Amino acid sequence: MATPLLFALSGSRDLGQRIAACLEIELARHEERRFEDGEHKLRPLQSVRRQPVFVLSPLHSDPDLSVNDKLMRLALFTGALRDASAAEITLLTPYLAYARKDRRTKPRDPLSLRYLAAMLEAVGADRIVTLEVHNPAAFQNAFRIVTEHLPAAALFVPHLASQFQEGEKIAVVLPDTGGFKRAQDFRQRLEATLGRTVASAFVEKLRSGGELTHGRLVGEVKDHTVLIVDDLIVTGRTLIHAARSCKQAGARQVLAVAAHGLFDASANDLLTDPALERIVISDSVAPHKLKNPAVRAKLECVPTASFFAEALRRIHQGESLNAWLAS
Repeated sequence: MATPLLFALSGSRDLGQRIAACLEIELARHEERRFEDGEHKLRPLQSVRRQPVFVLSPLHSDPDLSVNDKLMRLALFTGALRDASAAEITLLTPYLAYARKDRRTKPRDPLSLRYLAAMLEAVGADRIVTLEVHNPAAFQNAFRIVTEHLPAAALFVPHLASQFQEGEKIAVVLPDTGGFKRAQDFRQRLEATLGRTVASAFVEKLRSGGELTHGRLVGEVKDHTVLIVDDLIVTGRTLIHAARSCKQAGARQVLAVAAHGLFDASANDLLTDPALERIVISDSVAPHKLKNPAVRAKLECVPTASFFAEALRRIHQGESLNAWLAS
C-alpha cells in the first residue's frame, strides 16, 4: 500500500507537522505564492501521481488569511492535485466554514454549505473530513462525495473523564434546544466511560425585542458539576446565559465544552463572568482574538493531532471509523 502524502496549507503547518509526526511521515512539499493583485498560485512540489493525498486546511479566519482566502487556496490546490493525477484526495478541514448556513431562515437565503460542497466537488475532492459540524445531517446531505464527521465527544470525553472525583455529580446541559443529539451523544459516552449516571438538562433560549433573555432551566443541576456542551463559541452570550441559569439553580461549578473556539472580540468581556469556571475547546481554531488574561486563564485547549492522525490512518488503511469513534 502506497504511503499517503499529507499537505498542510497556509495557517495549518504546525498542526500538520504534529499530525505527520503521529503518522510517522514527513509533510509533503508544496508551493504557495501570492501575487501583487491578490491572486494565488499553489502546486505540489513532488509527484502525486497515483498517490493517496490528504490536504489539511482549517477553514477559519486568522490574522494572516481570511476564511475566503483559505477556501480559495484549498480549491485551487485540490484542482492542481486532481490535474496531477492524484489517486484519491481527502480534505481534512478541522473547522468547516459556512457549515452553519445549511437552511433558509429568510426568503431567498443562500444555502452556503451546499454551494461550498459543490465547489469542492467540482475541483476534484473525493472525501471531506471535519470535526463537529453544526448539523451533521445537513453536512452529509450537502456533499455528494464521501463525508466523515468526527464527533468532538470522542475527543473530549476521554480527556475530561479522568478529571472527575469518585461520586461527583455530573450533568450535561444544552445551552439551547438545538444541539440535542450532540449533548445526548456526549452524555452517553461520558456515562459509559465513568460507569455511572450522568444527568441532563437544557436551557430555553428566549428573545425579546431582539435581545437574548434568560430562559427556563429544565432539569436538575443542584450540587452538580455542569458541562455546557456546544459545537462552537463566538461571543459567548448564549453560553453565559446558560451558565448563570445553572448557578442560580445550585450548580457546584460550570464548565463550557465546545469543539471550536472562534471567539470574537466581545468574548473578552462576556466570558469573564464568574458563573463560568472553565472553557474547554480543541485546538482546531487558535484563539487569537482572546486577549483578556482573565479569560485566557479559564481556557483549556485539547490537542487534536493524534485524533486526526488516527482518523487519517484508518481512512488510508480501509479500517472502520465508526468502530473506533464508538469505542
